[in-house]
Amino acid sequence: MTTENTSGAMAGLRVIDLTRVLGGPYCTQILADHGADVIKVEPPAGDEVRDWGPPFHDEDAAYFVGINRNKRSVGLDLASEAGRAVLMKMLERADVLIENFKPGTLDKWGIGNDVLRAKFPKLVHCRISGFGGDGPRGGNPGYDAIIQAMTGMIAATGSPQSGPMRIGVPLVDISTGLYAAIGILMALSERQKSGAGQFLETTLYETGLAIMHPHAANYFMHGKPPQLTGNEHPNLVPYAIFPTRTDNIFIGVGNDGTFRKLCKEIGKPELGTDVRFARNKDRIANRDALRTELAAVFSQHDAVPLCDRLLAAGLPAGPVQSIDQALTNAHTIHRGDVIEKDWYKGVASPIRLERSKPALRNVPPKFSQHATEVLTEFGYSRGEIDALIAKGVVCGPDRKR
Repeated sequence: MTTENTSGAMAGLRVIDLTRVLGGPYCTQILADHGADVIKVEPPAGDEVRDWGPPFHDEDAAYFVGINRNKRSVGLDLASEAGRAVLMKMLERADVLIENFKPGTLDKWGIGNDVLRAKFPKLVHCRISGFGGDGPRGGNPGYDAIIQAMTGMIAATGSPQSGPMRIGVPLVDISTGLYAAIGILMALSERQKSGAGQFLETTLYETGLAIMHPHAANYFMHGKPPQLTGNEHPNLVPYAIFPTRTDNIFIGVGNDGTFRKLCKEIGKPELGTDVRFARNKDRIANRDALRTELAAVFSQHDAVPLCDRLLAAGLPAGPVQSIDQALTNAHTIHRGDVIEKDWYKGVASPIRLERSKPALRNVPPKFSQHATEVLTEFGYSRGEIDALIAKGVVCGPDRKR
C-alpha cells in the first residue's frame, strides 16, 4: 500500500458516511483506501469512539484512528431540519449513503428510503443495524459481544476449563463492515446494468449467524451443538496449539496426506500409518493420544526454527506471536503491511490490486476538519457556511460533549 496519491479502483465514487463506532467506519475505510471520496458526517458530539481510549493522539483515541483514515469529516446536526437540508444537498452528488441509525430514524426525520429513492434514484443506500427493522428483535440495539452471545459464537469458544468466552477481536462488527462493503460493490455493479440504485441492509445478527462456520453446518448435519474444544478444531486433528522448548506453536493439518508428511518431517513416520491416526476420523476419535505423541516431539524443538522448517516443507505451522511480534517481523515489513504518514501508523489494506493500488492519502481527520472545504464543493458560499456554523447546524472544530 502506497502513501502516494494514486487514484485507486474506487476513484470517482462519492460516499456520504453517517456511521459511527466500528462496522460502518470499517466499511468506508475499505472504500476510502481504494480512492473513494468518503465524507464522514459526524453528530455534534462526534463519533463516540474518538473517546474510546487511552491511548490517544491529540484527543482522538487509537480506536477511532485505526478505522477512519482517508476520510473527510463534517460535523452536522441531523436532528435539525437545516442539518437535514445540508445532507440532502450533499446527496445530490453522491453515489452511496451508508448509515447505522436505529431503523426508522430516517423515516422519522422525513428522509426515509422511499423519499431517498424518489429524489435520488441512482443512490445506493446501505444501512447497518443490529437486528434489522422487522422481526421480534427489529430495532433492538446491537453490540458485537451481545451478538457473539446470541448467535452461538461465545458458546462455541473456550475450553472446558475456561467455559464460554468472547472472541478477543470484534469479529462480528468487522465482518459486518466487510459484508456492507461487498453489498455496496454489488449494488454499484448492478447499477451499471439497471441505471438504478437500491437499498441494502447488513445486520450484526445475520452476520454473526453467517460466520458461524463450520458449527452451523455441523448442526444442520447432525443436530448437535458444538462442544468447547479450546484451541482445537471440531472437524480436524491435529489442529491445535502445542508447547515447544521456547514458545507455543500452532499446527493445522487439513488432510491425511499432509498428516503423513508432517509425521515424516518431525521424524515420526510411524504415526502416519498408525491405525489410530491414519485417517482424520481416526485422529478425531483418538485426539488425546495423538496430542500426547506430538507434544513429546515438539517439546524437543525451539518454536521459530521448527515452524520455519515445517513451513518451508509446505506444512501449516506457525509460532504463536504477540501483536508487537506480528507487526515487526520480516514478512510484515517485506510486504509493506505497516503504513506511515506524518504521525500516523496503521495496517495497510489487504486488498492488493495490480494496477489500482490502495493509498494512504490522508491521516484520520479531526472533528469537522473539512466542513468548509466540503460544503464549498457542494455550492455553499463562505457566508452561508459561516451562518450555518453560527446557528450550530454545521459544527466548528469543537465537539459538543
